[in-house]
Amino acid sequence: MKIKTLLLFSALTGAVSMHSQDKNKTIMNPFFETYTTPYQVPPFDLIKNEHFKPAILEGIKKQEAEINSIISNKEKPTFDNTVLAMENSGKLLARVSTVFYNLNSANTNEEIQAIAKELAPKLSAHNDNIYLNDALFKRVKVVWDNQKNFKLNKEQAKILENLYKNFVRSGANLSEENKKRLREINSEMAVATLKYGQNILAETNSYELVISDKTDLSGLPNELIETAAADAKAKGKAGKWVFTLSNSSVMPFLQYSSNRKLRQEIWNAYQMRANNGNDKDNKSLAIKIANLRGEKARLLGYATHADYVLEKSMAKNPETANKLLNDLWIPALNMANKEAADIQKMMQKEGINEPVQPYDWRYYTEKIRKERFDLDEQEMKPYFSLEKTREGVFTVCKNLYGLQFKQLNNVPKYHEDVTVWEVTEANGSHVGILYMDFHPRTSKRGGAWMTSYRTQKMENGKRVAPVVSIVCNFTKPTENAPALLTFDEVSTFFHEFGHALHGLLSNVTYESLAGTSVPRDFVELPSQIMENWAAEPEVMKMYAKHYKTGEVIPNALIEKMQKAGTFDQGFVTTEYLAASLLDMQYHTQKGNITIDAETFEKEAMNKINLPSTIIPRYRSTYFNHIFAGGYSAGYYSYIWSGVLDTDAFEVFKINGLFNSDYAKSFRKNVLEKGGTEDPMELYKSFKGAEPSVEPLLRKRGLDQVK
Repeated sequence: MKIKTLLLFSALTGAVSMHSQDKNKTIMNPFFETYTTPYQVPPFDLIKNEHFKPAILEGIKKQEAEINSIISNKEKPTFDNTVLAMENSGKLLARVSTVFYNLNSANTNEEIQAIAKELAPKLSAHNDNIYLNDALFKRVKVVWDNQKNFKLNKEQAKILENLYKNFVRSGANLSEENKKRLREINSEMAVATLKYGQNILAETNSYELVISDKTDLSGLPNELIETAAADAKAKGKAGKWVFTLSNSSVMPFLQYSSNRKLRQEIWNAYQMRANNGNDKDNKSLAIKIANLRGEKARLLGYATHADYVLEKSMAKNPETANKLLNDLWIPALNMANKEAADIQKMMQKEGINEPVQPYDWRYYTEKIRKERFDLDEQEMKPYFSLEKTREGVFTVCKNLYGLQFKQLNNVPKYHEDVTVWEVTEANGSHVGILYMDFHPRTSKRGGAWMTSYRTQKMENGKRVAPVVSIVCNFTKPTENAPALLTFDEVSTFFHEFGHALHGLLSNVTYESLAGTSVPRDFVELPSQIMENWAAEPEVMKMYAKHYKTGEVIPNALIEKMQKAGTFDQGFVTTEYLAASLLDMQYHTQKGNITIDAETFEKEAMNKINLPSTIIPRYRSTYFNHIFAGGYSAGYYSYIWSGVLDTDAFEVFKINGLFNSDYAKSFRKNVLEKGGTEDPMELYKSFKGAEPSVEPLLRKRGLDQVK
């Protein structure tokens, strides 16, 4: 998952000076003061939980006054006094909301979660008060209807189009009765989606597999055992080993543990998250959210929520998105069935005559990989230290775009694990600030994402530099070794850095068009194309160096990795497509779902003949992307962008991995342009043609599967 989208508001920065009153005591609130930090980053060292609520409420109040000023303007509506005035409103609210919601994801606590729950309906109502305001919409519509008279440039025309359509899509044309119901729906959804995500975090944090008998560690790599011992010690269980549902713990356990019973135990806990009949159960919330979205879409005149969402995407409609998924489904499923048959044979050789289970897949896949390709992931990990991988990412960015990275030690940060970097051009000019936060903790939700603390824009003719962050959950360092990554984690690092580049290199005038402000099925192109460099031998030799000896990764090991490149792609593609199709099933309903989430999911997966050996990458009760993360009817976008990124990367494969002309073109036409133009036009400006699906099929080894 790989990008975080903030709620409701574009991130505009600004400052006013004031104080908040608390029981006659004046308290300085850093959100009400001009940031005096280096590069004007948020003063994390001064921000306390008690600052958020008063700052958000004051931000709402201030934006209400700004909106009223626009409405009461006696002059005829123009681009400047209406559209631009709206673009520039809400600076204080966005300023505090940006920090608040980022911390709610990356470093939360019970107090922050309680504030989020309390303020969710207030923020929803505030958003509705703007987009359901008849007087405000009338002014916007006047500008929209008379835009030819204003001689707008391309960016101005785009933000006008976006604003007008946002009003319409937010219910501006509805009757008063339907507007009232829409407000109720939005408020209910704001609370429900927040609760859904909080439940997953709580369920993930509540589970521990505690091992007391050393023989039960059979098969596990040493660094995983060391991490489990350190976690046990930190939890007051010295002398034992604790494994959790964090991906960096549960996935290697499933991959290497020879204890089938324990694999089953931790797997069941993983795939039953928020589905245990307790107060953290998400089954009813999933159905509630899907039904509310469907009702909202129908109120607005759309057949389904997917129709509503995809209108603004590259796919344009559910039929196009579903066609891509279904075209890939059969070859992926056929390959997965062949992979399952291979697993079954190995299990039978070991005397296990039971059917293949989901908790068997990763374990036997690893054994087959080693047998077939003489490739053991543990053989690779010593070459992928986090520090060297970071250097590799920096080198790729330098070779492609001339960027330089300097670590900053005088900048406030929100957690001790975080590092902060200044990004500059080759000539030393400032590009932006980058925060990087890599390791799991109980205050951080799972997954990986990129977000912004300040979005790029132009102000008084000068570029306001962005402040962006990437947040991951990579394997921790141990007492005996630095953080050593799996190659999947290496790819995730490159992926999130691609998102970061999209934010850092943005070069537009208006903030609402900057960086990642693009359709969901285009936003993954900059991230996914970066993953391709990670696997290239020429690049790997730049960063894959043994953490003890400094030895560059041997050619023989690279060759093994390449030979195994399409190995297990049936499983990987099938579990992803199953989740994407489940997402589309939830959001293409033309009426309310009347069955429970488990039954709905089961019926949806039966329709596509998903085998019992595989479950969707995300099940209904922990599908954060679609029920709490902004990817509803959009999880397909990773494979859509996969078509784009593999097609785009072929240009570099043919003309040179660091071809300066194509790098400049990709930067100019994709990374710098944000949402200023239609994404397909941006892609064609870079490539000169529309993308083909064939490179993706070849990359995944699906081109020969029928």
